[in-house]
Amino acid sequence: MLNSASELEFSNENNTEDISQFASLALSGDEASSEKSSTGAPEKTGYPDSVYVMAANVFQGIRIEKSPEKVLIKYGNEPLRSLSESKDESFQRLSYELAFSALKYQDILETILIDSFIFPSTTIPDHLSSLIIVMLYDFQDRKFQARFLSDNEESIAEVQEVENLLISFKTKLAAALARCRIKHDALSIYHILPETVRNQELRASTLPLYAWINTCKISPEEVYHSLKKKGYHKVQSVLHINDKVFAVDQHCYDVLIFPSHLKSDLLNTDLFKDYKLIFQDKSRSLAVHSVKALLNMDDDILMVNTGSWYTVAHMSILTNNNTSKIFVCGVQSQAKDPDLKNIFTKMGCKNIEILHETFINIESKDHRLQKVKVILLLPRCSGLGVSNPVEFILSEHEDAGLLKDFSQGGTSEDKLHILAQQQYEQLTHAMKFTKAQAVVYCTCSVYPEENEAVVKKALEFQGHGIKVQPYRLSPPVLPLCSLKEIHLSTDKFFRVEPSEITNGCFLSVLTRERDPSETVSVKDVLARAAAKGLLEGIELGKSSKREKKKKRSKISFPKASTTDSNGIQIKIAEFLNRETNANANQSETLTKRSLPQKNTTQVGSSSQVRKPNKPATNPLVPTFMKNTSSSRPYERPTNFIRPRPEDKMVVLKPVEIVLPPVMLPFSSPQGIRSQMPTQHFYCRWVGPKTVVPGYLSTPSIPRRGEKPKENLPSSLLRRPRPWL
Repeated sequence: MLNSASELEFSNENNTEDISQFASLALSGDEASSEKSSTGAPEKTGYPDSVYVMAANVFQGIRIEKSPEKVLIKYGNEPLRSLSESKDESFQRLSYELAFSALKYQDILETILIDSFIFPSTTIPDHLSSLIIVMLYDFQDRKFQARFLSDNEESIAEVQEVENLLISFKTKLAAALARCRIKHDALSIYHILPETVRNQELRASTLPLYAWINTCKISPEEVYHSLKKKGYHKVQSVLHINDKVFAVDQHCYDVLIFPSHLKSDLLNTDLFKDYKLIFQDKSRSLAVHSVKALLNMDDDILMVNTGSWYTVAHMSILTNNNTSKIFVCGVQSQAKDPDLKNIFTKMGCKNIEILHETFINIESKDHRLQKVKVILLLPRCSGLGVSNPVEFILSEHEDAGLLKDFSQGGTSEDKLHILAQQQYEQLTHAMKFTKAQAVVYCTCSVYPEENEAVVKKALEFQGHGIKVQPYRLSPPVLPLCSLKEIHLSTDKFFRVEPSEITNGCFLSVLTRERDPSETVSVKDVLARAAAKGLLEGIELGKSSKREKKKKRSKISFPKASTTDSNGIQIKIAEFLNRETNANANQSETLTKRSLPQKNTTQVGSSSQVRKPNKPATNPLVPTFMKNTSSSRPYERPTNFIRPRPEDKMVVLKPVEIVLPPVMLPFSSPQGIRSQMPTQHFYCRWVGPKTVVPGYLSTPSIPRRGEKPKENLPSSLLRRPRPWL
């Protein structure tokens, strides 16, 4: 304790000299440490008063509360009143970034305030403590330089009061900061942060920008052309490139990648102003593309915890050509409906329906969701795979309390358990929708407790009492573009680890097992095709061979001329006569299966579809071979196609049908069809034009009893079919 005024004066002079030296050290140290990071960046001039107030209110809600014995500064519970609540996105982003920065350095800033004797020497109300913290961080970040104030900016009394206080303690604050750096042997307060937080900030500053193309407004080719006109050029990778470049993402064909420093330039282009390009984290694009891969044309989608409305819009754009409807649940305030509809209208989205119930409260048998086949579940998570937490919270409408976890570099075990339990409840509820056939589960977390553990637990304890097929884990439906991705997906989960090019992401696809009773047979496929008019002109055969022998299906075709019809009948009769003489034992069977009943053109290949592993056998082939060798070539019917014994003779009309593994034999004009093995008829048939010219003229090994093909007259192979 100082006993005299002279001693007190001498002590104050020495303290002032020491403080000045520490202050100069603090300023020089901060300049040296930030010289590399601030190169080319504009000098910071401070924020508007309203930003400080909003940042103080955000900080008040997310600050780290300490035990009573460790409390250095008391914070009030009342938020500061702002003159106007701005809803501008850039305003909110500045406020949240300032609050998050103050939160990361809360311990250091509180120590500086105590060491500089601002506390407890001044009588400042407790409700202004949060404002002092956020303004002190900005003050030291500006190297204790004065703030630039705009003439038309509206001032706030509390902000002006705190600013005057900090300026009056400028030297002492700088000295306290220098002593803190020396204590931690750090070049700047940035190096005092935990290593995980520093790495996160480094990734956030260099992470590329991802933007998806609104194909309802513009095509990818038009986007490329527009960017090239603005000086951008396409590259394979945007890493470590400071030029105006862009690249196309390997997983999502409609996603472009830009270097991080081009964001302000891109936001001023018409592509972003007109909602033709939309910035969004890649993990959300991976989720909607996974859903798109599982959809049929008329399947509906249920989206849960979508967060950003851009995710809903992207899903709508991808299904624009379908008749699908997208249901979005969790919009509790109906007052937001007009704003949301306005955004969706500007983006060209038309198939979105908003549900105001929370997902857990929606019944699985809700009549509105009977056509929902795929559920996209984006549960609230820790988000520890994201490099920019402020962007994540604002874009996904997450709770600002997550910033506390980000500032510490991790999530507490208790909070992680609560999140995992919520995720499990939502996933199991999604699996109760009996009409749904798939669930896509996606998070931005790197914790297995929120990812693999939740999915495996839900699959293990899914309700088997429901009369539906259980879910199973399916492989990723996204392309795997590297060996690392293949290795990470060996257990059927799709993972993206946080890196310098992307945020972390986890994605799982659950699909129902196929019901054996609903296995679709070849007959069912053909029946459906016939019902849709795809088999017009083709008559399906009976399933039973016994019925096929007893009955013949009849089909009407345009009638041919009388002369052509009579000529065909004569030629068929001559051929059958020769076959009867050659093989008396099989003549009756041949006559029953070959003679037409009416004067129609029912000659051609069979409409009976056969499986490729069971080729039809033709017992008439040997007899046919023997008789053709002794017959005169000019008497041979050139346009007759020998039918198989179990087939009906119908004429195929021009129709395109591709039904793997179904096989439709086509009509051949060469008259020796029975010589060819059935397995040669694997082809895509598109009407009568698909006749292979060299089908029979191709040299091959002669079969037993078959005359070499080069001895046949050319007219035998090239003569047209008169009945078609």
